[in-house]
Amino acid sequence: MDKEKKQQTDEKLRQYTIIALAVFITFCCCILFFFIIYRYNGFTNFWKKLFGILQPIIIGLVLAYLLNPVMSTIESWAKKLLKPRMKNQKKAVRLSRGIGITGAWLLVVGIVMLLMVAIVPAVSKSIQEMVTGFPEEVSNLVAWVEDFTKGDTEIAEFVRNLFEKTSKSVQDFMEKDILPQAQKYLLSITSGVIYGVKFLLNILVGVIVSVYVLSSKEIFAGQAKKIVYAVFKPVRANVIIHTLRKSNEIFGGFITGKILDSAIIGVLAYIVLAIMQMPDTVLLAVIIGVTNVIPFFGPFIGAIPSFIIVVLQNPVQGLYFLIFILVLQQIDGNIIGPKILGNSTGLSSFWVVFAIMVFGGLWGFPGMLLGVPLMAVIYYITQKCVRYFLRKRGLAEDTQSYVYMTSVDERTNRLLYERKNGKKRALQEEEKDGEKDQEETSGEMR
Repeated sequence: MDKEKKQQTDEKLRQYTIIALAVFITFCCCILFFFIIYRYNGFTNFWKKLFGILQPIIIGLVLAYLLNPVMSTIESWAKKLLKPRMKNQKKAVRLSRGIGITGAWLLVVGIVMLLMVAIVPAVSKSIQEMVTGFPEEVSNLVAWVEDFTKGDTEIAEFVRNLFEKTSKSVQDFMEKDILPQAQKYLLSITSGVIYGVKFLLNILVGVIVSVYVLSSKEIFAGQAKKIVYAVFKPVRANVIIHTLRKSNEIFGGFITGKILDSAIIGVLAYIVLAIMQMPDTVLLAVIIGVTNVIPFFGPFIGAIPSFIIVVLQNPVQGLYFLIFILVLQQIDGNIIGPKILGNSTGLSSFWVVFAIMVFGGLWGFPGMLLGVPLMAVIYYITQKCVRYFLRKRGLAEDTQSYVYMTSVDERTNRLLYERKNGKKRALQEEEKDGEKDQEETSGEMR
């Protein structure tokens, strides 16, 4: 009897301890939440400082993640070449990894050198010529419009006023905003140089970090998995690992695919624009290629400034340029993009626009680029959770079943439909149930 009372007392004490611990944790979370809101500036300053300290590590991890596909491809080629020719297989694997890392970084250095030698000077020259010749180009465009309208004074006057106002706004911006700020920039050039040197050092350290991460990526992955399985039960840990693998698949496929797609579009734009003898060919190709990285809105963002550059110098070529952009985007959207990207995100057009608007508003250009794969991961996790709970309640999992449904039968958990909209669906459900009953009956007979 005393033993039972003692067990009951211990059980009650355990329950009270769990309740007290839950209340304490909730209270601490509320205090932490209040502190974050009340001390928001200090909290953000702390994260900025922490981000500044960890900047080389973050740069190294990002570089390693982007270079991993290139390194893996080169490494696999090196293994096929070295393994049959070397007796020590471990040494062959290590040497292949070194060749892969070296080849990936040589490719990056080659691309950077190509940009510095071939593209940057041409783009810089085009921008300088465009700024210095802007008033003359506006005047030439106004004269062309007057000649094209052939005496229609109202259209000519409207266009002249429009371009004069635009030209005046640009000149006022340069005279009142850019030039006065130049002195301020010159005064702060020392701090800018210091920051630039610091950033270059961070990049250098990041390159070293990326080499270490790439050379030991399997060990880091194993350590991360070990921590996950040490903290969580196998059921939850399996879900976490699977979700991380899927997230890596979405992010890796989208980012590398989008960069490759934009590079192809940029090169294709340069070749065609050069054949068409468009002005500032390199600048236009760079704008088209870079802005194409942004999903959905990228082509429009790049087409507007490019069209202005062309139409100011030659209005007829501006029309040809618009036609070329429309054709190029159709080729990219229907042929090149699907071949490279496939369905890497699994998002509909609505969620792509939603992700770009929301994350672009929060984080600017990086948000517009990374918002789509991030939204795809959120969508994937939500989809998995919804399917899990539906399966747990014995309800249908496919979306199509819920389009015309009106309610759920509380006894059988079957979806109910209106006679008009759901008649066909109800018949399909009955056929499925009939087939299922037949299978169960035949199974019992066997």
